Amino acid sequence: MREACKAVMPSDRARFSSRRTLESLTSRFAKCLCSVLLSLLLVAGVILFVLWLSLRPHRPRFHLADFAAPGIGDPASLADSAFSFNVTDRNPNQKIGVYYDAMDGSVYYRGRLVASGPVMFPFYQPSKNTTAIAGQVAGVRMPKGSAVAAQLAADAAAGRVELRLELSSIVRFKVRVWDTRQHHLHVECRVVVGSDGRILPESRGIRCSIYF
Repeated sequence: MREACKAVMPSDRARFSSRRTLESLTSRFAKCLCSVLLSLLLVAGVILFVLWLSLRPHRPRFHLADFAAPGIGDPASLADSAFSFNVTDRNPNQKIGVYYDAMDGSVYYRGRLVASGPVMFPFYQPSKNTTAIAGQVAGVRMPKGSAVAAQLAADAAAGRVELRLELSSIVRFKVRVWDTRQHHLHVECRVVVGSDGRILPESRGIRCSIYF
């Protein structure tokens, strides 16, 4: 009986030793793999940080240069009038260009749409460039006798109508030889016009808000 036990014990020790060796190798491999992955992530982070420092990406800057809504004083004939505007679009980046898809424009009064339409075809804006976005949008029909129409007429008679010009497009940024993913660009310009529909001095040259 003792001889049988003695014969089995060395075999058990061998299996135990083999298992420990395998677990040790697995543990070492896992630690080595984690170290390699962490090193790669660190290197990638450093490269991205260096690229960011060298490119210094900035958002485009939009300013309202001019605006006119000739038919604003007569809401009943708003659908027969056109709203015109001029917005400057500045790309302040040193090495980044911007691709714009077709751009649409809308004008709102107290949250109510009063004009809309296409503004520009797709275009590319190189770095350190200022592009003039001049466009016209058609007025929409306003229900006769509505509270909004009455308020609009009253504000026009008082010589102060607060409007909101919105521009929308899809943009991509060109960084050297590669392009970024698409972003939905939304520009919002607050504008105040007088009874004749012309922009008031307080709104000329104001910076517009942009959202992605």
